[in-house]
Amino acid sequence: MSQEQRILEGALELFMQAGIKSVTMDDIARHLGMSKKTIYQHFSDKNELVVALTKTRMEEDERMMKEMLEGQDNVIKQLIDMMKCSEEILAKMNPIVIHDMQKYHPEGWKLIQQFKAKTLVVTLEELLTRGIKEGFIRPELDVKIIARMRMLQVETGFDNMVFPITEFNQWKVQQQFLEHFNYGIVTLEGYKMLCEYQNINQN
Repeated sequence: MSQEQRILEGALELFMQAGIKSVTMDDIARHLGMSKKTIYQHFSDKNELVVALTKTRMEEDERMMKEMLEGQDNVIKQLIDMMKCSEEILAKMNPIVIHDMQKYHPEGWKLIQQFKAKTLVVTLEELLTRGIKEGFIRPELDVKIIARMRMLQVETGFDNMVFPITEFNQWKVQQQFLEHFNYGIVTLEGYKMLCEYQNINQN
């Protein structure tokens, strides 16, 4: 592991624990057992570090999603896997980190928004379009609307104001959303395939 990668991983650990705003470059240096001067040789300030970390994570998430989708020929299975992958990506984001990104690091937040629009939404649009052509997804659906609706649905499931963690299990909320979405977009043929996939998972 390079020194730069080590700094990024160490910073991520601290950010996920306490948020971005409360973590200083001194904290990161102490956590890694290196001088602050060494960190500044790679990153001019904390904002540059946050942006670099965001880029790295987005690239990793995009690669993970592509690898997962390439391993499936069944569009229904691809849709389910892609949506679960999206949930896992969003679940990694500590709400405090999201708040700090929006307020103090708009450049990094913009990268996340671009990732959602260009990768998550576009990939889902492509899968829905393919499903329509294959007869598994309802042809009357507007894939651009449905893909964006799905992303907002996932985000809402992780919103502590809407579903407080003291009252709701986040993964149960997402599971309910996913089932509701899947059964709402499929044709009769898609429904049969979805049921078969569900039965295989349960067994």
